[in-house]
Amino acid sequence: MIELEGVPELIDPVMVAAFEGWNDAGDAASTAVAHLDREWKGEVFAALDAEDYYDFQVNRPTVWMDAGVRKITWPTTRLSVVRVGGEKPRDLVLVRGIEPSMRWRSFCNELLGFAHELGVELVVILGALLGDTPHTRPVPISGTTSDADLARRMDLEETKYEGPTGIVGVLQEACTHAGVPAVSLWAAVPHYVSQPPNPKATLALLNRLEDLIDVRIPLGELPEDARAWQVGVDQLAAEDSEVAEYVQTLEEARDTAELPEASGEAIAREFERYLRRRDGGPTAGGHATAEGGEGPYRRDSPGGRARPQKPPRPDPEDDDSPEE
Repeated sequence: MIELEGVPELIDPVMVAAFEGWNDAGDAASTAVAHLDREWKGEVFAALDAEDYYDFQVNRPTVWMDAGVRKITWPTTRLSVVRVGGEKPRDLVLVRGIEPSMRWRSFCNELLGFAHELGVELVVILGALLGDTPHTRPVPISGTTSDADLARRMDLEETKYEGPTGIVGVLQEACTHAGVPAVSLWAAVPHYVSQPPNPKATLALLNRLEDLIDVRIPLGELPEDARAWQVGVDQLAAEDSEVAEYVQTLEEARDTAELPEASGEAIAREFERYLRRRDGGPTAGGHATAEGGEGPYRRDSPGGRARPQKPPRPDPEDDDSPEE
């Protein structure tokens, strides 16, 4: 561990983490933490020693010039802290990095050591997976935890996933065994349009995080970026009748599944978010799929325009619950 500078005593701190790689379809999760760091001007206070956890042939360092001097940036995981102002200020400890290549248990123990020293009250890990979801509908966000009591108190799902997992699942379980409350928020990214960026999924994760920790997150240009992204995918899908038909099939399946709760909890949550913003609340490789395997990618066309991949029709019996 490389400490960069000291950290003051924190107020009701929450650790929010995201990792590039298998758990980060469309870069939605890592972009969400980067957004928080940028909007609240996070101050980096520590970084994990890259040589302990990364294979540099997989995640290569980069060389750059600083006033004529060549420097190297090593791939690693960095921690920063931001203060969310308002009537009830609180601090967020932001963890941004890459899924480690090795020594996952030691990696999690280091992060938990920081959480313990800083008095972190809750760990929220953001992830994104590829799923059978249409780009035209709201992004599904699943909140999961291994703690039955926490699931009841925070209206989350108690995870029942079994199968391959990534650093998000391993870190969540490490938190559970260490007695640190932990939650994972998963965004479902359409597998037929999976290449980054996906501002719509990033926006959905930030909205759910806002609800979970009861803070107002400045969104900047994200809402407009999300609208532009959807318009762009609409245009590309309309150029291919098979893709357009497939999207319509997903829309019908989604609408049928969600019809009973269309006027319930989701609408109430949106209304609460609207009130909070109106009242000026506090401000301040492959990817996992729903089944835990490798998913398809959208590739650039020879002319440089990205096209949705033609996917197989979904099985109505498929389970889209996220891996832990």
